[in-house]
Amino acid sequence: MSLFVRKPISQLLAESSDTEHGLKKTLSAGALIALGIGAVIGAGLFSITGIAAANHAGPAIVISFIIAAVGCAFAGLCYSEFASMIPVAGSAYTYSYATLGEFVAWIIGWDLVLEYAVGAATVASSWAGYLEKLFETWGLSLPHQLYMTPFDSATLANGTVVHGMINLPAVFIVVLMSLVLIRGTQESSWVNNIIVILKVSIVLIFIFVGFKYIRPANLHPFIPQNTGHFGEFGWSGIIRAAAIVFFAYIGFDAVSTAAQETKNPKRAMPIGILGALLICTVLYILFAYVMTGVANYTTFGHGGNELAPVATAISQMGPMGANGVVTPAFPWLNRFIIIAILLGYSSVILVMLLGQSRVFYSMSKDGLLPGIFSDLHARFRTPAKSNLLFMILVSVFAAFIPGRIVGEMTSIGTLLAFILVCIGIIVMRRTMPDAPRAFRTPLVPLIPILGIIVCFSMMVFLPLDTWIRLIAWMMVGFDIYLSFGIRKSHLAESDKKEDAVKSIRITSLCGLGLCIILAIVTMLHHHLNPEQSGLIIFAVVMCAFHILYYLYYMMVKVKKINTKEQY
Repeated sequence: MSLFVRKPISQLLAESSDTEHGLKKTLSAGALIALGIGAVIGAGLFSITGIAAANHAGPAIVISFIIAAVGCAFAGLCYSEFASMIPVAGSAYTYSYATLGEFVAWIIGWDLVLEYAVGAATVASSWAGYLEKLFETWGLSLPHQLYMTPFDSATLANGTVVHGMINLPAVFIVVLMSLVLIRGTQESSWVNNIIVILKVSIVLIFIFVGFKYIRPANLHPFIPQNTGHFGEFGWSGIIRAAAIVFFAYIGFDAVSTAAQETKNPKRAMPIGILGALLICTVLYILFAYVMTGVANYTTFGHGGNELAPVATAISQMGPMGANGVVTPAFPWLNRFIIIAILLGYSSVILVMLLGQSRVFYSMSKDGLLPGIFSDLHARFRTPAKSNLLFMILVSVFAAFIPGRIVGEMTSIGTLLAFILVCIGIIVMRRTMPDAPRAFRTPLVPLIPILGIIVCFSMMVFLPLDTWIRLIAWMMVGFDIYLSFGIRKSHLAESDKKEDAVKSIRITSLCGLGLCIILAIVTMLHHHLNPEQSGLIIFAVVMCAFHILYYLYYMMVKVKKINTKEQY
């Protein structure tokens, strides 16, 4: 078996023929646009937009949204072809396994954890922030320490600084949604439609009501001067903010996965993707403009308001008294919007946890992960054990890791997946030029190359600590693939010793390459941020351990395999 062995498309069809084969072509371009808007608007916009404005871009966050949208457009066109080649609904992992091979499929599948599981933790953290705001409107409250992670702190109105212990509401919503998934409860279409209408209504009401209370002083300077640190305002801050708010566009790939249910996909698919992105981008620009106009961007970065920027902005919609204090004109609106956001967030968390379990279910069915991830509950017919494991994992992320960090990890993970998708289109045009495609990406290789450049540029502008976490995460993925995936892959059941040795050597060499990259990034991070000693020690230990680990596989493990009569 080669690391780049492809799973036959015929096998994919056979495996899914009882549930998803023969989908009706019923979706028009307009339906795809509606699907995209419903999938995109929500979590990212209502959570990390305030952090990006407060710490990186200021009012110029509107430019950041445009840059992020350009990267999404290029990747979306590539994603459409990637999906339309395989007449089976599924994820980028499934598509890449059939077109680019097992090794690339593993990388994408492992990387998708950052989009789904870590993304769910990000939304859960923001959900907790809005719940606190809702409780305040009712005169209720939990201790502030129970809304924040141990790495967060907030200054109260009396000047007291409170340090967090655990984000308990975030844990609650993750556990609740996980239990719903285990039972197999599915939201009906009308409930989904109501949630979509609620989310879009929130944005439109916020824009129309807020325009009246924009204070020009809050928008000046539009591009705050750089503080002297890379990524803190100025143009470097704008691009870093674009990489962060990229999280707000996650979900548009849901449009491309509907390629086989679309009437005339060659015409409707680009209209659906680009139309949804265009509408969402316009709404995002107006939303960000109003948000930073009614409240100064600095108010979104402290006092526990980081992940609830909408509530903060609405509290500033009203007349300002002589003492400079704003009297909210629409206190009822704040409560209504917060409730709607909480409902929408619950749906987003549910979908992300569902997507994560489906990806790992597919990887487990292919033998790349232990069977526990594909074991189905006898009664509910859901991967209950997998749901429980991710309930614990996501709860830990949400409880103890700040929302800013998990949000950046989600963005960098998704950007990496989009880059691999763009590369995949170039490779497929060479290796599978005659394969039937319902949709073809225009101007190949120009569009994929532009997608790679824009997405990678946004990755480069993310903080170095986010890069360290991404590389460490991918190294852990290589560990699992080396120790389990290569041996247990169903496509490797008839492997010869030579095939196994070759696979181990290539994977180990790639792992050593990651160690080198991690060492370089760590040195740069230490030079720029010497005070973050904990993360630096972690990176050094990870690097040293994995150098020995990969060398062990290349030398000792390979030797043991060669001495066996049978692999």
